[in-house]
Amino acid sequence: VQLVESGGGLVQPGGSLRLSCAPSGSIFRIYAMGWYRQAPGKQRELVATITSGDSTSYADSVKGRFTISRDNADNTVYLLMNSLNPEDTAVYYCNVDLKPEWGVRRDYWGQGTQVTVSS
Repeated sequence: VQLVESGGGLVQPGGSLRLSCAPSGSIFRIYAMGWYRQAPGKQRELVATITSGDSTSYADSVKGRFTISRDNADNTVYLLMNSLNPEDTAVYYCNVDLKPEWGVRRDYWGQGTQVTVSS
């Protein structure tokens, strides 16, 4: 199983981007899904999570600007990012707690997608 991310890029301050992430391979069940980010010289931090029951939580720094959602039909998690500012610049990583069709339940990480907010 691998997580495939897309949607990063360069955006001006105040702009928007939408990230998406989906696992490839045979999946038995997906539990929580989330997004983390890591800026240069900083530790990786939690951005947002969504449970299998669609309960969401956000870092204080992104509340009111970012929205996490999931489409269970195609096992995809999204992160809609509005009102972006330069402090949001980072590599964004998808994280999914899942059980493969054949294998044990554990966390999987995406390869990371760069988000750069700059004028």
